[in-house]
This record gives sequence, structure tokens and C-alpha cells, in this order.
Amino acid sequence: MKKSLLCVAVLLAQVAIAQDQLASQYAQLITAKDLKENLTIVASDALEGRYTGTRGQKMAAAFIAHHFESLGLAAPVNGSHYMPIDLSSSKLGEAFVKVGTTRYNNLNEIAYFGQADSGGEVSLEAVFVGRGTDAEYAYLDVKDKAAVIYVDSVGFSVFRKIAATTKMARDKGARIVLVVSGDSPEKFKKFISQPRGGGVSLSLNKPDPNNPNRGTFYIDQSVATKIFNGPFEKLAKAATGDATKKPLSKIKPSRIGYQVSMELGTVKTENILGYMEGTDKKDEVIVISAHMDHIGIRQGEGDVINNGADDDGSGTVSVIQLAKAFAQAKKEGHGPRRSILFMTVTGEEEGLFGSQYYVEHPVYPLANTVADLNIDMVGRKDPQHNGKPDYVYVIGADKLSSELNEINERNNKTYTQLDFDYTYNDEKHPDRLYYRSDHWNFAKNNVPIIFYFDGIHEDYHRVSDEVSKIDFDLMVKRDKAVFFTAWELANRDKRIAVDKK
Repeated sequence: MKKSLLCVAVLLAQVAIAQDQLASQYAQLITAKDLKENLTIVASDALEGRYTGTRGQKMAAAFIAHHFESLGLAAPVNGSHYMPIDLSSSKLGEAFVKVGTTRYNNLNEIAYFGQADSGGEVSLEAVFVGRGTDAEYAYLDVKDKAAVIYVDSVGFSVFRKIAATTKMARDKGARIVLVVSGDSPEKFKKFISQPRGGGVSLSLNKPDPNNPNRGTFYIDQSVATKIFNGPFEKLAKAATGDATKKPLSKIKPSRIGYQVSMELGTVKTENILGYMEGTDKKDEVIVISAHMDHIGIRQGEGDVINNGADDDGSGTVSVIQLAKAFAQAKKEGHGPRRSILFMTVTGEEEGLFGSQYYVEHPVYPLANTVADLNIDMVGRKDPQHNGKPDYVYVIGADKLSSELNEINERNNKTYTQLDFDYTYNDEKHPDRLYYRSDHWNFAKNNVPIIFYFDGIHEDYHRVSDEVSKIDFDLMVKRDKAVFFTAWELANRDKRIAVDKK
């Protein structure tokens, strides 16, 4: 019996060593040369910033589908690599805010974001609600009124955070919401000069043109001053004061008019899926994902194309490269035991639409989906890591499966030795990154996830996010970290357990 157990132990050890050697062998196919070659195409000016549903995004989709086909990946959507998605679109026509006889037109002192047609000019009482928390609403009434909210700063990176505040105002009954920030006038001008998609808003759901409780105006400080007939400093002081002392009651309500006209339509877009069938555990699926879309072309002169080399061209080409490594392994008789779905999704920048659509219409049951490894920005360093060792932010690995977290940690220590930074892993972190990329749609459906991320750098959502600034050697290390974890997930005897719900 002892001799038999010893033989089994030796055999298992030999199998483990063989798997380690194979993983190391195929990881070498992830090269800086290939990544740069593909990213130079995906993030080129010719693709025009890859805004969802545009020619550039569809060019990226065709490029990815070609790679998946050439690698021998199966086309799992009725014989196609394309998963078509119809999004509802709302194109902004006229939008303005009026204070007395003064009219402020869109993209001058104001910017409108939303999908609601006002049905003509509307006149409402405007109430300044400061930061718009429960403490303010305890003594302020905004039902059927315009709520004017103060925020510290505006920008695409805090859009979802602001959205939670504006939603609260609507839940309190506000007909329209106006947001004013403590940013400098110059920063506000820069913010409103970069609308995405040429004034088009997208949604998975068809907008209701008769619903007045949608859409937000972002307004310059001068507009807020005009509305409430007082210096902006007084508004800012009231907004940041002790709510128990009711400082906002000193800001007298005023009256505004506004109008929004929208053209409703449909935008056709697609996710791109490539499937590699496993061997003895083929019914279980690992998803490796990234979003291929970006924010398109900004208004103005000079360089107007948001190339999105890091966001998320880096993730897109990483998925292609990981597919290449696994495809070569399968070609040489070392294919994964579990199946792998390589997926680049659309509409992430507009609201995680592509990944939402997939989990609502999964090609493979979510119950059989072992994990999603999501790669969104892995080509740069953020200011916090300048001069420091190579790193990657790891988000969500421990949220649903302690085994997944252990596998990711162990493989990194064995192979890549990156500094795993868990700063953003806190679900209560103010940047809320756990909820801000495509992994979230899997996580909220109880599928374990890991989100690999390089941080918010100075070129985030700017035309300066160019291929020339990508650190391809660092990107290779990060991609290898994903590969080794994916390799073990795909080949281990037991599926990882979900131990947190």
C-alpha cells in the first residue's frame, strides 16, 4: 500500500512538473513584437477611436475576428465570430438652459448628457442641493423641480460616481438635474469639449421619450451664479458646510427654463468571440475578455482622435496574444482540458453594454463559466508607480473565490514576480473600479473574476493615449501573469469553488 501511494505521489508530481514546463514554453509566445504590431493597427488613426457602432470599431472587430479564424478558434455564434447587438441611440439636436432672458447653448457654458426629449421648453423652480446627500434632502424638496448639485470635479473617470448622485435626485422627484463643479473654468471647458460619439448616447434599452426624469446638464460656475444670483464661493461654502445646520436653506430657489430635442435610432454593433474546445472537461468554460471600443473623435482642431492605445487597445491585443499561445499549445497536442472563450466586447465605455448583453444571452451557460479574466489597460504605468518595481493592479480576485485568488498569487510568485497592487480592490474605494469594467457583469452573476489594470494615468481618455507611450516589455509580463493563471484554471483537476456570494 505504501509503495502504491508513493507511486501515485511521484506520478502526480511528474504531471505537475510537466504542466509547469508546458505553461512556461507557451508563455514565450507572448512577445512585445507581436503586441506592438497588432496594437499599431488597433490604435491607429485609421480606426478613428473605435467608438461603439462606428466604422472604426467595426474595423477593429474585423481585425480581431480574422485573428481568431486564423488561429483556428471556433466561431460559436451560429457559425460566426460575431455576436450582433442592437443598441438604442439618441442623438442630441437642440439643448439649452435659460436663466431669465439669458440663454446658454450646449457645449458653450453647458453640456447635456442623456437621452430624454423635453417635448419643448420647460420652466421649473431650481433648488441648490449641495452634494445631494440624504442629509440635504432631509430639509430640501426637489419634487417636480430642477436639482442643482455641487461636485468637486467632473470628468469621464468620475461619471459613474456622479451618476449615483444624480439618480438620487431623480429618486427624490427632480424633473431635471444640473451639475456644477469646483473645477476651474478652464478644466470645465476642456471637459465639455470632448463629448463622445458626436453627441450620440447609447443604451441597451430603448429610451422612453416621454420620461422627463432622464438626462443631466453639466453647467459652468457662471451659470450657477446666474441662477442663484450670488457668488459661486457662497454656493461652494454652503455645499461643503455642516448639513445639520441647514446651510443650503440660505440659498434661495430660483427659476430656469430648458429644452432638449433628441433623434432616436438604432446602432448596430457586435462582440467578437473565439472558442477553444477543451478535452475531458470541455463543458466548463474560462472567459478571457477585453473591450475593443473607445471614445472616438473629439471636437476641435489638431489631434482629434482618441486612439485608446492603452484603453483598451492593450487589453484587446492581449486577448489575441493569449489566444495565439493557447492555440499553439492545442496544435501541438497540449490543448486545455476546459474550454476557453476569448472575447472582445463592445460598448464598455458607454455602460458595459457588450458584456451585459453576453451575460444576458450567454453562448455557454453562466453556471458552467468557471471565471472571467478581464484585461482593461495593461500597457502603462500610473504616476503612483513611477520609479517602482513592475506591477499590475489586481481587482476582484478574492471577491467570490479564495481559490482563484490563491492561484493568481501563486503563479505570479512562481513565474512573473509582479508587484500585485490591491489598492483598487476595495469595493468602497472612491474610484469604484470593481464596478467599472466588463468583469462586473460576470461578478454580479456570481462568476469569479479577476480584473487586471494599470491605473489612471495622465493620458486616460485623452488623444494622447498613443502607442508610442506603451511599455511593451511590461505589458508582456502582465499578459504572462494572466496566461499562467488561465493555464492552471483550464487544466487543474477540480473546478475552482465559489465560496462567497
